[in-house]
Amino acid sequence: MGMGSKAVQSQDRWAFGFLLAFLAAIYISPGEWIPGLERWRPALLTSAAATGLMLLGRMGRREPLWVDGQRGVLLITFCGLVFASLGWSLYPDATRFAAVELLKWVLVYLTLVNLVTSERRLHWVCLALVVGSIVTSHGVIAWHNAGVDMVEGYRARWIGVYADPNRMAMSVGIIVPLAVAFFVRKQSPWLLRLACGVAAAMAITAMVFSYSRGGFLGLVTAAATWVLLERRLARTLVVVAVAGAMLVLSPESFWTRTRSVSTYEADASAMSRVQAWTVASRVSLEHPLLGVGAGTFPYAWRLYGPQESRAYAAHNIFLQVISDLGFVGLGLFLAFIGSALGPLWTLARDRERGWLARAIAAAVVGHLVSCLFAGFLVAVHFYVLFGIAACAERLARASQPAPAEGSSGLTPVTPPSREDPSVWGAANTASGHISGQQR
Repeated sequence: MGMGSKAVQSQDRWAFGFLLAFLAAIYISPGEWIPGLERWRPALLTSAAATGLMLLGRMGRREPLWVDGQRGVLLITFCGLVFASLGWSLYPDATRFAAVELLKWVLVYLTLVNLVTSERRLHWVCLALVVGSIVTSHGVIAWHNAGVDMVEGYRARWIGVYADPNRMAMSVGIIVPLAVAFFVRKQSPWLLRLACGVAAAMAITAMVFSYSRGGFLGLVTAAATWVLLERRLARTLVVVAVAGAMLVLSPESFWTRTRSVSTYEADASAMSRVQAWTVASRVSLEHPLLGVGAGTFPYAWRLYGPQESRAYAAHNIFLQVISDLGFVGLGLFLAFIGSALGPLWTLARDRERGWLARAIAAAVVGHLVSCLFAGFLVAVHFYVLFGIAACAERLARASQPAPAEGSSGLTPVTPPSREDPSVWGAANTASGHISGQQR
């Protein structure tokens, strides 16, 4: 093997390492609380390094960039519509900001689908999120116990994007199905199972302390989805045990606020959402085709909402898309979601190899439910989660041909990686790579 091939492989490994660092950083948020790191913007730096090295590796192997087929084309087209909406935006500066942010997350999505070329790498990606979330959950729990900067006097939060309790809850809620899947899997090393169990417990605790009703509904939906897909008594008992622990250990005030969903007319927070949804509906009636421009909902409120109040978000990602980009944008957005979730649902039926797909599907469904109450169009967690779903589906599609006896079960990648397959022991014996033909 020539020196050039070794250099390309080294670039690929470094790119994947930076990708893992980025995924952990979106939860750890080191630039927000470690002095001197803010100006370096660790998340942006690591994501740029991962994307840059991935592109260099592709050029070194003389391979085109994989855009993830029809699903990727839909996402790129949606991103193009966001940029195009600068031409009719109510507030071009807000649209320009939203477009640049979305472009960054589309690049992260493409980096994921180009670098996650084996089941082992898919495991690493999920675990980077799980381990990183421990820091976020710890920050929320610590602030709650110390009574630091509570919203409405009792709702816990943390720093950066996690300063919004709802956004924090729906973000850490993503990792719960993933962590539980690794925890209950017998092939996982005991230390890994312990770490995942701790991460899941801390994430649920942080969600309880946030008092986020949307986050709680997303968690319940994710748990129900995972149980329905698993169809195993032992896994159902795990969920029942967690639900019982929540019922016993959560403060009564949490359940009081959660039950207030049934009497939302008397709840100011709930009514603010109803107002926001009404404004989004009014915008869509006057601008049904293309909306009023990405990221402009707060400015549309001045024209279509009550003047005595103001909303900063549509509190529903789908209504935000309708308001900002019309039904053209909503069609692209829904098509992208369906193209990721549909194949993932099929993959989840594989009893043996679908264990992680079932957890990813549960995380996607739960997150979408949360997005009905506090969705954010340019949230990185959304596109990372769907990128992971795309990777899982692509790996499964690559492994569809019946493998020869004694093979790994996945089509080998070209060129092969020299990564040590023993890192995760028995949990990763099914690892393999996607061939250049399937790219």
